[in-house]
Amino acid sequence: MLEERAERLIREAEQLRLGDYVRFAADRKRRFWDAFLQGVARGLGMMVGFSLLGAAVLFLLQDLAQRNLPGISDFVARVVMLVQLRLK
Repeated sequence: MLEERAERLIREAEQLRLGDYVRFAADRKRRFWDAFLQGVARGLGMMVGFSLLGAAVLFLLQDLAQRNLPGISDFVARVVMLVQLRLK
């Protein structure tokens, strides 16, 4: 009975790939590069996401400014003008 439990525990540990994790955790260089690459991927993802979101907001603001809505269009026109000046 004890042998069966031990064998079952060994099989479950092999399925979890515990050995691979222990080797990964022990290798500082590999952990460093893994964390570095994750950070680079997150940074690029945020950069692309914010760029697309900013472009969509500017597009919507320009559309609102062109519709000549009273009160809103003046404000939106000023915001769009300021943003375009900053981009140059």
